[in-house]
Amino acid sequence: MNIDIRHLRAFQAVAETGAFRRAAERLRMSQPALSAQIRDLEREVGVVLFDRTTRRVELTGAGREFLPQAAKLLGDLEAALRGLTDLAQHRRGHVAVACAPLLASVMLPELIATFLAAHPGIRISLIDARTDQIVDKVRSGEADLGIGTFADAEPGIARTRLFRDELLLFVPRRAPAPRRAATWAEIADEPLVALTRESGLRALVEMGFGTLGRPARPAYEVAQVTTAVALVEAGLGVAVLPAAARAIAHDRRVTLRALGQPRVARDVSLIVASGRSPTPAAQAFAAHARVRASGALGRRT
Repeated sequence: MNIDIRHLRAFQAVAETGAFRRAAERLRMSQPALSAQIRDLEREVGVVLFDRTTRRVELTGAGREFLPQAAKLLGDLEAALRGLTDLAQHRRGHVAVACAPLLASVMLPELIATFLAAHPGIRISLIDARTDQIVDKVRSGEADLGIGTFADAEPGIARTRLFRDELLLFVPRRAPAPRRAATWAEIADEPLVALTRESGLRALVEMGFGTLGRPARPAYEVAQVTTAVALVEAGLGVAVLPAAARAIAHDRRVTLRALGQPRVARDVSLIVASGRSPTPAAQAFAAHARVRASGALGRRT
């Protein structure tokens, strides 16, 4: 059966106006074209929908029965199209963002708040997770976007760099720290507070000590940056953490120093699943993150 929305709109207009001329004016089309559409519709459904005379146009019994059904079809279709338009114009939608815990606490709240100020109809879900979990959630579609530090060869994802995050040395606050940057050699014999191997940061710390030809030997291994900072504050060791952790250390009795020879940094990136078209809401949030991520982090650090 070859019936489309034009046939339904023509039928509804004639039924509501009671005249082909007025219906044609409403639809901004010629009367012959409108009459042709009604004839096509009647031919397709196999029944006469209007009784026509030179003086009036009236619905037949079949036409009266079909009118509420046609109106519902048109209403449902128009509602669906409005919904698509709302999605396309970012008036509604949902975005699930998987993010590493540190960034989820010091960057994402500001980023989400500024996004929702511009797009109040969109709902954001935040999933704080380890790096490997973020990748899995993005690949599976549980998360639309992921934000964190990821290996170069992760299959099935496409990445966009948001900013460069340099590693810093966190030490207990005692005497004023030297203004020059610390070196990896200087901290080689200090008790080290490190994140566990599940953290992408641990590999960077291992790389730094690897330039000295020795492995990292942590005195403490913890899963959370906040725990590492607390241990440093208690004088139990030093930690090499990303600059993003400044916000956590702000009111702690710790001192931050640049760390060089070599300087080590990480790319904080946004990832999406390769080959999957993101929703308009996810596209909008990704564009917002590309512009505002480093600024959102800067206000907290």
